[in-house]
Amino acid sequence: MLRVLIFVEPVAVTVILCYCDTVKNITVAVPEAIYRKARIKAAELDTSVSALVREFLVNLGSDESDFDRRKRLQDEVLGSIKLFRARDRLSRDELHDRDALR
Repeated sequence: MLRVLIFVEPVAVTVILCYCDTVKNITVAVPEAIYRKARIKAAELDTSVSALVREFLVNLGSDESDFDRRKRLQDEVLGSIKLFRARDRLSRDELHDRDALR
């Protein structure tokens, strides 16, 4: 959370930005070309590279895991199947007829 404190003096306005929550700094090493592209993208979005990385990390933590995504998709597929019985498809003899597979 970023809090803006404004002190009004007779001639000018002083703005002090401060973080109210504890934040951790991280250092990331990337090739020059990647950094240049990130700076360009940040400029296009009128933000900073740090803000892009922060947004990425926040989204990374809030996205569903691969397992959760697959479980959700499985539940959707199984929920869409209204009535399914294998015996309505093939008889036991047809199912085990090996000559039919050739």
